[in-house]
Amino acid sequence: MGDWSFLGNILEEVNEHSTVIGRVWLTVLFIFRILILGTAAEFVWGDEQSDFVCNTQQPGCENVCYDEAFPISHIRLWVLQIIFVSTPSLVYVGYAVHHVRMVEKKRERERAERQQQTEMDEERLPLAPDQESTRNTNEINPKGGKKFRLEGTLLGTYICHIIFKAIFEVGFIVGQYFLYGFRILPLYRCGRWPCPNLVDCFVSRPTEKTVFIMFLLAVASVSLILNLVEISYLILKRILLVFRRPTEEQLREIPEKPLHSIAVSSIQKVKGYTIFQFKDGI
Repeated sequence: MGDWSFLGNILEEVNEHSTVIGRVWLTVLFIFRILILGTAAEFVWGDEQSDFVCNTQQPGCENVCYDEAFPISHIRLWVLQIIFVSTPSLVYVGYAVHHVRMVEKKRERERAERQQQTEMDEERLPLAPDQESTRNTNEINPKGGKKFRLEGTLLGTYICHIIFKAIFEVGFIVGQYFLYGFRILPLYRCGRWPCPNLVDCFVSRPTEKTVFIMFLLAVASVSLILNLVEISYLILKRILLVFRRPTEEQLREIPEKPLHSIAVSSIQKVKGYTIFQFKDGI
């Protein structure tokens, strides 16, 4: 089946920039698709064309009947499916790495500007020893812990790449159904030229191949469900965040009345005093 290590190494980067549901999707992709397709599928479909036998001696009849029964090999179709489904993730991780690097460069520039401003302030007004030690402590670990957050354009790109993955999943499932269905029948009747008449062709291991097809169909369905659940989760989380922000902003905008004015107003109400403010010169 070839070497899948290159694709695996790239998809490991996707794991670092994904949600929990996205990591589950990657697990399903690696274990139930790439691993099984690379180990078991080749043994099941190894005799695909050699054991496709028709009850005729007409030259070329078996080849054209096999081409009619299986326009594209199941294994090649599943390999194409994995490549197409993984492509949006590869595009997303490329954008995510670029976005994170741009954010880090911006933070470094801002940190350098703040440090330069601090040095200029120190020249004008030297810091106290305790302030100097605090500043040195902050400079030891300026970045702090790296925390990946899905927000802004990065969140939009992440949702778009999930939508494209779901579209490719549905497209390949529907395409497989219209190409040769979800079952492999042991007998295939063919009347294609140059066959002299309607001939019977026999497929090897039809039951085993049907079980394998149904298993990979179930895996594709699970991947599709995970994509839909992740989209719903991100949209719901975004909606809750939008409704939560106005409440937090309203709480911040509540004016805080000084305690001194509250005490003075209470004294005025109790004793009936009036406080006059005199302007200069009066």
